[in-house]
Amino acid sequence: MNDTAPVLEVENLVTTFHTGEGPVNAVRGVSFSLRAGETMALVGESGSGKSVTALSLLNMVRRPGRVEEGRVLFHGVDLLGMSENELRSIRGKSISVVFQDPTGSLNPLMKVRDQLVETILAHRPIGRAAAEEEAIELMVQVGIPDPHARLADYPLAFSGGMSQRVMIAIALANNPEVIIADEPTTALDVTIQAQILELLVTLNKERGTSVILITHNLGIVARVCDRIAVMYAGKIVEEGETSVVFSSPKHPYTRDLLGATPRLDHPRDRELVAIKGRPPTLRTPIQGCSYAARDPLAFDRCFVQSPELLRDGEGHAHACFLTEHGESLPPRPESILLPLTQAQHSQTPLLEVTNLVKEYPAGGRTLFGKYRKSLHAVDGVSFRINIGETVGLVGESGCGKSTIAKLILGIEEPTAGSITYEGVETGHLGARARRDFNKNVQLIFQNPMSSLNPRMTVGAAVAEPLRVRGASPADVQQRVAELLEMVGMDPSVGERYPHEFSGGQRQRIVIARALAVDPRLIVCDEAVAALDVSLQAQVINLIRELQMKLGLSYLFIGHDIATVRHVASRIMVMYLGEVVESGPSEEITARPLHPYTASLLSAVPEPDPEVEASRERIILTGEVPTPLNPPSACRFHTRCPIGPLFREDRSVCATEKPELRTVGDGREVACHFPGELLVGPSEADLAEKRLAAGSELGPVRRVQRAS
Repeated sequence: MNDTAPVLEVENLVTTFHTGEGPVNAVRGVSFSLRAGETMALVGESGSGKSVTALSLLNMVRRPGRVEEGRVLFHGVDLLGMSENELRSIRGKSISVVFQDPTGSLNPLMKVRDQLVETILAHRPIGRAAAEEEAIELMVQVGIPDPHARLADYPLAFSGGMSQRVMIAIALANNPEVIIADEPTTALDVTIQAQILELLVTLNKERGTSVILITHNLGIVARVCDRIAVMYAGKIVEEGETSVVFSSPKHPYTRDLLGATPRLDHPRDRELVAIKGRPPTLRTPIQGCSYAARDPLAFDRCFVQSPELLRDGEGHAHACFLTEHGESLPPRPESILLPLTQAQHSQTPLLEVTNLVKEYPAGGRTLFGKYRKSLHAVDGVSFRINIGETVGLVGESGCGKSTIAKLILGIEEPTAGSITYEGVETGHLGARARRDFNKNVQLIFQNPMSSLNPRMTVGAAVAEPLRVRGASPADVQQRVAELLEMVGMDPSVGERYPHEFSGGQRQRIVIARALAVDPRLIVCDEAVAALDVSLQAQVINLIRELQMKLGLSYLFIGHDIATVRHVASRIMVMYLGEVVESGPSEEITARPLHPYTASLLSAVPEPDPEVEASRERIILTGEVPTPLNPPSACRFHTRCPIGPLFREDRSVCATEKPELRTVGDGREVACHFPGELLVGPSEADLAEKRLAAGSELGPVRRVQRAS
């Protein structure tokens, strides 16, 4: 435990938004401290008050919100008592902020060089030439290659991961003592997320910078944070050292968040903890414990009296009557979860994709009108989905996952290859057959709010496909009620509008609409990626329950392999338009054969500090190459960690394309050295994997454990 004096002390912070519908009490008496060199997490669902707390620290809350009470002491000086001019000297110099959306935080009309230099010159009296030299050094520190050339680029020339690195460089420009990172990796792929987290850890160690990390991802907290504060309904309900809180949570909300997180080391046949209900609105005073209505263990006292945040002798604070005298938290009744009945699927294919290719013209036209280049979005992909089966499709952004979804649904036409539904090629369907196909294959999008018409009640949205297909008003009304009940919602909510629901409820409504026409196959395109972990658990459990009841088939697309594993019985891994590995979910995640799959698994943070401390970790370097000009032969060879790790000649990877070949029962892999890169926490586990890999996979190589 760090015993140095706090750099930042927050005392009884209260922030309220005064709206036309009444005050919203976003932050209700938050107190915590941050020590030098410490990384602290603020964790909770959307609306819990995390981001408003961060903005309040520097008095950056915009109207109609304002900080109404409390103190924020930076080295003993109250920031909330400073004038705006005085605060400007602190913001960006002593305390910096990294926001969630880097593209929205960077000025698209200014070159990156100008934005970095402007930040330096605003706080230090140095010349522009010296500031430009520092800008180059900052670009090097955050791992941006060819910094001289990239400084001349505009933000739109950077990928999401590189844009976030630029934001971190700007935050570091004046050697701040504190960095507030508000969901800095939420919008990023797991591999880029791993790079950013590694960068934050390195900067924290080398510079001694204190970090407040705001996130809802408990795996990230386990990987990088010394201490955690769990927020709910504008208050901190539990706080302490990360290892202590994770191993022995004292508040039921913390326990439930941990239970809702998909894990690679948990069996697939167990439900995730789905927290019922939704957080309070914060528009009216809360009587009793704010979490009581969602906790099945709450008793009478919880509904009438608010528990205080009590701290034990180990510095572990918690606000719960169940543990106020040091008792262990009882298990949640439904968290003693019975195994889910595994959905049985036949071996009869419902959908077959064969040598699918999709190219987009790019690069301008020649003198004769032809395009100079082609973007290879999908290149020779083949797979099938059996009746009643869930197939997962994982990979980084830009690998072609969503393009495959569009091709299956008929939104895009393939350049080559075929898509067959129940033995009939979809490209040759007549008008009636196409209409039946569109009914049988439905889509669930990533963002439920943009999927629903804000001017249409949810009942009307669910009824729309029924009306289009000519159902009578009486049948429509009855079917809408059935569908809303099927997805766990009261039919009476049909008269309400989308903005009146939480993210998880909106996604349930989208699922109800997809089920309206009795489909047989549902394509879920990042269907849970935008949801908090608790809402994600609700939707995942619902998807699996509906499959068991209705015999549905799913193509479940995602970039988080731990989540996809929990839903899908079989996984395909894509990289730059190609499938590089496929097989049963349990085997893919327990024994990856392709180094890219191993890298994806290594990048997934597990919500367990002990596991994270002992894990072997692969941090991929560089960005995903452009599909306009993919690397020759093996497309992964420019980022493959096998060569750098083992310092052996791997020239075949750059000269000869590996074919997707069968290796073992139900396993396929496209790699010249399959199974060499295996990750495991111990030598015994490695030996077991080596034995399981067999002689045909070649020798097993161990990944260097990250420090």
